[in-house]
Amino acid sequence: MTDKVEDGSSRPLSIRDIARLAGVSRQTVSRVLNGERYIKPSTEAQVRKVIDELAWRPNSAARALATSRFKTIGVVVTARSHYGPFSAAAAVDQAARARGYAIVSATLAREDEASLAAALDTFLAHGVDGVVMIAPQQRAHEALQRVSIRVPFISLQWRDAPGERVIAFDQREGARLATRHLLELGHSRILHLAGPQDWNEAEERMHGFLEEMSSWDIAPPPPALGDWTSDLGYDVGLKLLRPRDFTAVFASNDQMALGIIHAAADLGLSVPGDISVVGFDDIPEAKHFSPPLTTVRQDFSLLGIGAIDLLIAEIEGSTPPEPAHFPVPELIVRTSTAALMP
Repeated sequence: MTDKVEDGSSRPLSIRDIARLAGVSRQTVSRVLNGERYIKPSTEAQVRKVIDELAWRPNSAARALATSRFKTIGVVVTARSHYGPFSAAAAVDQAARARGYAIVSATLAREDEASLAAALDTFLAHGVDGVVMIAPQQRAHEALQRVSIRVPFISLQWRDAPGERVIAFDQREGARLATRHLLELGHSRILHLAGPQDWNEAEERMHGFLEEMSSWDIAPPPPALGDWTSDLGYDVGLKLLRPRDFTAVFASNDQMALGIIHAAADLGLSVPGDISVVGFDDIPEAKHFSPPLTTVRQDFSLLGIGAIDLLIAEIEGSTPPEPAHFPVPELIVRTSTAALMP
């Protein structure tokens, strides 16, 4: 905005003007704008009162010249249409904006090296200070390892990201929680409906299922391969529920679990009376399935905050926090699972 300043001229208000009106130093105003910790609450309140009263917004170009930072983060997503990557991207966006950083994003139609390199070049041309990679597919991960990223970056989902700049949920432990729940209910013949083979989450969840079954000395049937969709879950259900060779299904995501439940209903089977079903993700609709779905919940807001805190610490050269880099998801028990009837 333009306002009258002390010399009577009309020009855009600067950070120095805000500092003078708030009775603090320019550095203090800068620290408030950057969301830095350890500022006296009354001081921050006074600065923000002046900013709000004048409806002032900092000049991003001037700030970039002064700090060599544009306070912008680039986010690359290779599968925004899926619940997990979409939720992770939304959480990263919210966490970044809360810290005073703007977001520019690129959703790749292809997960190859050329597409990834083009997105990163575009980000650098816009002066991003750091990059968040949300690329759960194996081919995207391989492309990432071949592309030079010249700014600080964080990778979500992959434990073995380049330089170990990664934060992700412990997918294996989440799968073990789901499998253990079924085992404790008395089920031993459990089918795992896995996700696509080239997705890291699908691979980790399948390994978690197999590890938990092995720890109970139970040999599971071979996992069925899925594609994350309810249609696939429905088709698999119609095919595999007819012989009734198992009493429970652990689906690698909630959409495929929904398809299984639909197929069971069409075959005249009761969930959970004849077959128990567990999903993964706890999508918003999961509690409204018929019956409400037992599933594994991931706190994507925690993921976004953790990723942004680590990235900004590297960007600003500050001491990074000590988050749980691999937080464990939470089992949400609803009525799609029940004890095995004798």
